[in-house]
Amino acid sequence: MSAAFRRALGAAAALAGLMLATPSAAQSPEARIDAAASSARFAGVVLAAKGDSVIVRKSYDSPIPMGMLSDYEEPFDLGIRWRWASVTKQVIAVLIMQQVEVGRIDLDAPLSRYLPRFASANADKATVRQLLKHQAGLPNPDDSPRDGDALPAYYGNGYTGSRDPITGYCAGKPKAAPGGNWEYNNCDFIVAGALLEAVTGTPWPQLVAERIATPLKSETLNTSVLPDRLPYQFEIGEFGGRVPERPFDLSAFGASGGLFGTIDDLWQFDRALMTGKLIGVEALAQLWQSSPEQGFIAMGQWVYEVPIAGCDAPVRIVERRGSIGGTAVRNFILPDKDMVVIAFTNRGAFDSGFGEPWQGKGFSHDLISAAACPA
Repeated sequence: MSAAFRRALGAAAALAGLMLATPSAAQSPEARIDAAASSARFAGVVLAAKGDSVIVRKSYDSPIPMGMLSDYEEPFDLGIRWRWASVTKQVIAVLIMQQVEVGRIDLDAPLSRYLPRFASANADKATVRQLLKHQAGLPNPDDSPRDGDALPAYYGNGYTGSRDPITGYCAGKPKAAPGGNWEYNNCDFIVAGALLEAVTGTPWPQLVAERIATPLKSETLNTSVLPDRLPYQFEIGEFGGRVPERPFDLSAFGASGGLFGTIDDLWQFDRALMTGKLIGVEALAQLWQSSPEQGFIAMGQWVYEVPIAGCDAPVRIVERRGSIGGTAVRNFILPDKDMVVIAFTNRGAFDSGFGEPWQGKGFSHDLISAAACPA
């Protein structure tokens, strides 16, 4: 996202006056979101909220064009527990910042201070901040050899290596020295989960239950790896069609992608984060601090400001995306507009269809425009 992102931001700013709101700004937010979903052929669930009020909470179902399943309508009821995938990283970053606030973690201390047994050659060099910004240089599970299902072996059911975050794969030969350009990497947050346990004496799933789910009064946000309630989840096939997803071992993702919850759970998390119920103002400012030279990456999320069609000024966006196999999610917080916009789909192949808000097109841009920018 970094170099291309910065170039696109400049282009987006130059073209802001040329962007047209689609659909018509005269329509209600719900009608505008309906039009955006229809145009994108989106199947899934969407929630848009302003302040404490939900503007739209809606399911978009469509037939699955796959032989015997071609007339099957997906039951996207709004109580479905979705994989949060890498949105989990956003939650883990908040748990880290809670420990920063009480003085148990120093963001600029080396990992070895908290994980003396961490076997990585970067343990004495990489800091907690670098870990959360994907600058720790650790090995990447995505680079593990492909298994028989064409999955990186680390995520497969037959993986024979060690997933221990302190001594296993993530502690292996580093890819780079810490502190350079960021490189997206699940090992960073797998290790962050171990760091939380080392500092608090509590496994990270229990911390989620006690420090996130309990304050949100949620009984559906947890780390269960039981089969999803969605009967089918799809990836893109060899010839571009949708195919049932491959057999991921969901437990392999750990603190990098192991949470499950409803779309309302995610909205409540976003709302609590925005309003200071999870961390204070200073900690939130640190969490969301980003810079252009680092591709606008913050700790566990991206934060940037871009023109959005229909808005009279650029919009500051806190973005966290996630994708595992046949699930894809976009979580957008618009702090200055006091808004949240979320979308989940069971079409993993639609991940590219979301587009990028900073490109001024695609479903993500159009969804934000429809919800937040009725000029």
